[in-house]
Amino acid sequence: MSPCAGHPKGPTFACQGSLGLVVPNAPDFSRQPSSCPQASVADGSTFALVGEQPAAGGRVSSIILRKRPMTIASINPATNEQIKMYPPLTKDEVSAAIEKSDDAYQTWKTTSFVERKTILLKLAETLRANVDKFAHLITLEMGKRISESRYEINYCANIAEFYANGAETFLADQPMDVDDVDAYIRHEPLGVIMGVMPWNFPFYQVIRFAAPNVMAGNTVMVKHASNVPQCAEAIADLFRESGLPDGVYTNLFIPTEFVELIVSDKRVQGVSLTGSEVAGAAVASLAGKNLKRSVLELGGNDPFIVLDDADVEKAVTLAVKGRTVNAGQSCVAAKRFIVVDEVADRFLSGFKQQMSQLEMGDPADEQTTLAPLSSEDAAVKLQKQVQATIDAGATVVLGGDRPDRLGAYFNPTILTDITPEMPTFDQELFGPVASVYRVKDEAAAIELANRSSYGLGGSVYTQDAERGRRVAEQVQTGMMFINQPTRSQAELPFGGIKNSGYGRELSHLGILEFINRKLIHTGPKKS
Repeated sequence: MSPCAGHPKGPTFACQGSLGLVVPNAPDFSRQPSSCPQASVADGSTFALVGEQPAAGGRVSSIILRKRPMTIASINPATNEQIKMYPPLTKDEVSAAIEKSDDAYQTWKTTSFVERKTILLKLAETLRANVDKFAHLITLEMGKRISESRYEINYCANIAEFYANGAETFLADQPMDVDDVDAYIRHEPLGVIMGVMPWNFPFYQVIRFAAPNVMAGNTVMVKHASNVPQCAEAIADLFRESGLPDGVYTNLFIPTEFVELIVSDKRVQGVSLTGSEVAGAAVASLAGKNLKRSVLELGGNDPFIVLDDADVEKAVTLAVKGRTVNAGQSCVAAKRFIVVDEVADRFLSGFKQQMSQLEMGDPADEQTTLAPLSSEDAAVKLQKQVQATIDAGATVVLGGDRPDRLGAYFNPTILTDITPEMPTFDQELFGPVASVYRVKDEAAAIELANRSSYGLGGSVYTQDAERGRRVAEQVQTGMMFINQPTRSQAELPFGGIKNSGYGRELSHLGILEFINRKLIHTGPKKS
């Protein structure tokens, strides 16, 4: 939770339940409590000031806040126009949904791979047949460029087909090579799995989570981000229209605090979250408290390492692509550009030129090359992060502010001379903002790349393949790419280390996260 706009330097508090929250020692609020009627939370809900606890001398020692319902609204970030609102479910409705999902699991787990495959292939077919329909929905709700939205829908079809065709092989019984006994590993589903999904890839993130679990025999319940409710509704309709029985996939329009209600329910066997560090820590804590499996895919501050033998022109072009994909709102977007001194001037000059040529505009227009951010709140947050870094002494090579136009837009920005003491040195910047660092050599590049609390992805640029592998193996991330920015592919595992989370999605590993790998011991091996 963050303080209200009137007191931006106030303390930060954790949300604890929906009935009320007593916040002790709140000096900024207590100065003029009447001017602080509410404070915001990352999920879009607010806390209303409903009481004060006075101390000696009349000073307010604590404030009492009550959480307002989260707004589930579809807002076009290109125009800030509200399109549609959805009422959140009640606790009773959520409890009924859990029961329905668990009941569905009792039957779904007994279905054959052939039955499940038929449904998922139908889903893929429907996605491909309606690319424009679904793509325009993504662009409308979170501002993605229309070409990127189309790519996302086609990619979702690839993922569905990958698991539809591969699940039976991935989950086949696995004989154990033991000298004196006959034994094998059997892969069985666990039950109801909760998914907490983000807005930045509103179809892909959900399909990436749901497809392997559905093929494994689990049922899934999804709390999607509150700013993409039309996408959430369309995905639920897509599964149902593809033939998935009721209760196997459940869309939940719920406030964030209801996640605890779901994860703590004994019928729910695990939870997967893609989102921020704060959200990940909260969900991991809930999962641990309730002895549930969890998978977290969190933020990233991916290094983009340019060595002295790199093809600089190619690296520049890929740097622009890697930084501005999805308007820079990707956990695996290139964010820290670490360039060896020998080529740094050439790289920065070309990078500035190409970044400055991006065409900001309507994301539904095919000519647009830089879309808005997902919301006005996102643009305001990014501006605060950038300005704090500038105020601390960073050099602005390009941009650094917002354009004078309607919508949640942010100018392409390049910052240099960032030091470890500056606020954004170890923060994720979600937008078209690049941090460029000069280093003396390969060793210094690796050291700086690893000087991060994140460890999701990264890339290195060199014309020496063996050198690229050597560097990639020394960078502390879950994924490293040579001569191309970090990307995902259905057949390849996706995930990170450190504050970027744990567990893996996609590939054959993704389907094993919420599986019981049961040992079956049949007795002594027959001679």
